[in-house]
Amino acid sequence: MPAFFPRIGIVGSGAVGGYFGARLALAGADVRFLMRGDLAAVRARGSFVIREQAGTAELKPVAAFGAAAEMGAVDLVVIALKATSGGELPSLVGPLLGPGTALLTLQNGLGADEHLAGLFGEERVIGGLVFMALTRTGPGEVTCFHPGSVSVGEFGRPPAERTLGLAAQLGAAGMKAHVVGNLLEARWRKLVWNIPFNGLSIAEGGVPTDRICADPSLASEARELMREVQRAAAAFGFAIPDAYLARQFDVTPAMGRYQPSSLVDYLAGRRVEVEPIWGEPLRRARAAGVEMPRLASLYSRLGALCSGPPQEAR
Repeated sequence: MPAFFPRIGIVGSGAVGGYFGARLALAGADVRFLMRGDLAAVRARGSFVIREQAGTAELKPVAAFGAAAEMGAVDLVVIALKATSGGELPSLVGPLLGPGTALLTLQNGLGADEHLAGLFGEERVIGGLVFMALTRTGPGEVTCFHPGSVSVGEFGRPPAERTLGLAAQLGAAGMKAHVVGNLLEARWRKLVWNIPFNGLSIAEGGVPTDRICADPSLASEARELMREVQRAAAAFGFAIPDAYLARQFDVTPAMGRYQPSSLVDYLAGRRVEVEPIWGEPLRRARAAGVEMPRLASLYSRLGALCSGPPQEAR
C-alpha cells in the first residue's frame, strides 16, 4: 500500500523530528531533513542512527539540507522545532509548501496550532502529540528510551481521510499511532505529564523523572499539579479521569533516569518552552475562571531559572 504522504519534509531534525523522519524514510517515504548543527556530521557519516531496546536502525543515505529553499515542495511538513522558534517558521516552512501541503506540528504545549493556522491557513494544520521518551544522543543520533505512542488530530475539525492516512503511515513506520477526535482535549491531556515532569525536573535542580516518582514530596507535588490541569481542562469541557492521572506514575518509572526535553534544553543552555507548556495553560485557565496556584508558582520559578545560567543535573 503506497504511503499517504509520499514526500515529507522534516523541519527540526532533533530528537523528535529525527526519529520520525528516519522511521518514515526507513518505511519507504521520500523524507528530506532540514538540519542545522548536525548537517556536517550527518553528511560526513552518510547516515542517521536510531537506538532502541530492540536494536539499532540506520537510515542510509540521508537527504539532509541546510536550507529550506533547497528541499522543494513536499506533501507533508513535520514541524518538530521548539515552540521558541516560532518566529522562524515563515522562512523555514514557506519554501516547502505546495497547493495541498499539510502541516503536522509536533510542538509541545498550547498555541502552536493557532500560530501555524494564522501563518499558513488552518486547513493545512494537523496536530501531533508525542508520548515517547526520545533523546538526541549525538549528531544525527537519537535514542528511544520508551516507544510510547503518537496521537494525531485535525485542528478545529473532526478527523479526515488524511488524518487516518497519516496514522496508518506512522503505524507502518513502526510507531503506535492514534487518531483523536478533539485535538485541543488531547493537548490538555498531554499537559498532565508535561507540566509536572518537565517543570519539576528543572525547578528541583535537574532531576530525572525516576527521582520525581521515587521522592514522596516531589511525587505529591506532581500529583497536585496534575489535578490542577484536570480541573482546568474540565472548564473547557474536557473530562480527564483520575485513572489517567494515576497511569502516569505507572509508565514513567519504566523510562529510568530519563531527562525530559525541557531539562535537556535547560542544561544545554537553550531556550526552554516556558510559555507554551506552563504560561499559556495558566493564562487560559485563569480566563476560564480557574485558579492554578501550584502551576502559577512553578511558572514563576521556571521563568526565573530559565532566564539565567542552568544548574548542573543531580
